[in-house]
Amino acid sequence: MNPVIDTILSRKSIRAYEPTEISAEHKEAILRAALRAPTAGNLMLYSIIEVTDQAAKDALAETCDHQPFIAKAPWVLLFLADYQRWYDYFLLSDVQQLCEQRGEELRKPEEGDLFLACCDALIAAQTAVIAAQSLGIGSCYIGDIMENCETHRDLFGLPTYTFPIALVCFGYPTEQQEQRTQSTRFDRKFIVFEDRYKKLDEDEFEEMFREIQERFHTRKEHPEGIHNSGQLIYARKFSSDFAREMSRSVRAMLQAWTSDCLGT
Repeated sequence: MNPVIDTILSRKSIRAYEPTEISAEHKEAILRAALRAPTAGNLMLYSIIEVTDQAAKDALAETCDHQPFIAKAPWVLLFLADYQRWYDYFLLSDVQQLCEQRGEELRKPEEGDLFLACCDALIAAQTAVIAAQSLGIGSCYIGDIMENCETHRDLFGLPTYTFPIALVCFGYPTEQQEQRTQSTRFDRKFIVFEDRYKKLDEDEFEEMFREIQERFHTRKEHPEGIHNSGQLIYARKFSSDFAREMSRSVRAMLQAWTSDCLGT
């Protein structure tokens, strides 16, 4: 096994950190790696905000589904899908005049542009995460940054054509976190298919979730009305208050993005 694969396979989410600052040299190395991430058309459709203000980190610890460890993370990066920069440059480059000459309307960023920018931002984020892991620095993704869009737009001064797709906390793991067992993953036969998508049947689902279901049955107590692991995951994750808020928040951001592109 080569060291790059070893680094990827050893990585796990770290939510408790030693009170040690990440050196400027290591921060520079991680950012340099992130900026070399694959990007659509070499456009780099993302921006990265270093969250250094403690008050902002304290706020994120509440707005991102009440996770106190965010406030204690030595280094926090916000990855934005960003088409605002290119749109501003288009306007500065007299693209409006070009469109008038061609007899066409100025095109503004649309849904496809947003999804492409989200891909760019997430690829950059994962590159940063792997670079950090190679330096002995742990990390944890915070998808809850997509919640409370109004608050986060105000907190970071986000314009219309940006989208906060991932928040990542970095820090040196505590000994307990270092020794903690990695979470298991589903067997590849349930995830990796050849040529066509495969819908799983009842027997395959039973095999896929056997270990999770066994752990469910070893629990001493279960929430009222919950009889299996599927119901538990649905109630605690998919249908939770934070999941519903995330959908509301993303819907609001999409509406702002598309309303502007439609000129309404």
